[in-house]
Amino acid sequence: MKNLSRPLAAAALAALAAGLGACNTVDRLSQVGERPALSAIEDPTAQAGYKPVRLPMPEVQPVSYAPNSLWRTGSRAFFKDQRAARIGDLVTVKVNVTDKANLNNETKRSRSNTEGFGLPNAFGLETDAKTAGIAADKLINATSQSASDGAGSVQRAEQVTTNIAAIVTQVLPNGNLVVEGKQEIRVNFEVRELIVAGVVRPEDIESDNTIDSAKIAQARIAYGGRGQISDVQQPRYGQQIVDILLPF
Repeated sequence: MKNLSRPLAAAALAALAAGLGACNTVDRLSQVGERPALSAIEDPTAQAGYKPVRLPMPEVQPVSYAPNSLWRTGSRAFFKDQRAARIGDLVTVKVNVTDKANLNNETKRSRSNTEGFGLPNAFGLETDAKTAGIAADKLINATSQSASDGAGSVQRAEQVTTNIAAIVTQVLPNGNLVVEGKQEIRVNFEVRELIVAGVVRPEDIESDNTIDSAKIAQARIAYGGRGQISDVQQPRYGQQIVDILLPF
């Protein structure tokens, strides 16, 4: 019975997939000549897989009101600096990376050695050597020659220009801010990722709450993607393993 259950399960899955494919085909045929319909607005917290966002936040300060005052403690005022300064604040990072490198290196080396050793007179033993057909003055004669030629060239040009919002995750004892931001953009079956992290000085943040990526210390900037296109551009796992294990 167990052997029969597996073919039946496979047949059921195949029938279900075929049914879903047929429904998709019918839906696509029904939309020929029509504009794509927009999805209805739904509660995002009710969607499957929803998880509340948890980010670093500053310590909660108790709210206190001063007598005969229209302002409460900790409120944002017209004349207060609106730039990022506390944990949880946002700052816009202007990523502007233009990297070019052109390196050429060439090395040549050659060496030639000649060594000779002989015993023209050795207590009369050279006579026996001549009788045996051995030239006593040419017992050892060695010659070696080596040459090497190496050349290398590197040409690289990279440019990334974009903006990304980062969040302050830590305030160091000297007042510097640790920021980190991540951005994901999905187009069809490809996801583009941009990650920025590092340490910034509050003085380097502009009045519009932006900072240039060149002013980020210990900067970590990553721009890449994952999806069907990225998978095609990379060698398969088997080929990568063979390239690592083979010594030639």
